[in-house]
Amino acid sequence: MKLGRIPWINCYPVYGAIDRGIVDVPAAMVTGTASELNDLLAAGELQVSVVSAVEYARNAAAYHLLPDLAITCDGPVHSVALFSRRPVGELDACTVLRTASSRTSVLLLDLLARHRWGVQPRYATARAEPTDLAALARLPHEGVLVIGDAALLLAAQQLYPVRVDLGAEWKAWTGLPFVFAVWAARRDAGLAPVQAVHRSLLESRAWGLAHLDRLAAEAARATGVREDACRAYLGDLDYALSSRHLAGLTDFFRRLAQDGLVPDGSLSFISAA
Repeated sequence: MKLGRIPWINCYPVYGAIDRGIVDVPAAMVTGTASELNDLLAAGELQVSVVSAVEYARNAAAYHLLPDLAITCDGPVHSVALFSRRPVGELDACTVLRTASSRTSVLLLDLLARHRWGVQPRYATARAEPTDLAALARLPHEGVLVIGDAALLLAAQQLYPVRVDLGAEWKAWTGLPFVFAVWAARRDAGLAPVQAVHRSLLESRAWGLAHLDRLAAEAARATGVREDACRAYLGDLDYALSSRHLAGLTDFFRRLAQDGLVPDGSLSFISAA
């Protein structure tokens, strides 16, 4: 059994106890970006992984969605933001760079631009990792979508006069939470091993949520982001998948399907032991 994980600090509350040996997980850990994990799960190189919500939507027939486990926000998310040199309503036909690391965030930006802000930027793909921010600033663009730890670092640098938090924009538009990532299992993986991994993840999450101060201090050391900013960030994220989260996820999928961006499919679950 192989389990995928993202190295960003937003996963610290889920994997922190596993990393410290406090909780055992019956799986080998594989680390990668969201897009890399998407591809590995689809190829059968992983049996369980955190994946982009859109990856689940596109391959729901091949996956089970693990209950009560996700990376979500009900308002600002902090780490998924459009940084712009002009107001978003003035970005029509302007160059906007987009990360290659998250398919969900890219499609959320597409929906917001067309249906909320009424603009159609010219999109280009660029790397936006913490080590690439200086090179990113030299590329010709009016706006850039940055996610993860890099977004927290870029916000602290205050290089762009406009910063739009995509989680807050979704909440203002729909009134619903937004689900950025879920944990999915391949349907051809054995049910009992998947349930065992799921139990470990839930146990580790419970420890993580009870130790956010400790995790924020570690996150600050790992990223260079201020500890108070890391604590606020982790505290604003939600790692559950309640009926209200599912309503937000379903609404996102519905809007994508209406625009022909994902197939129209239903959510499915495995039962947690």
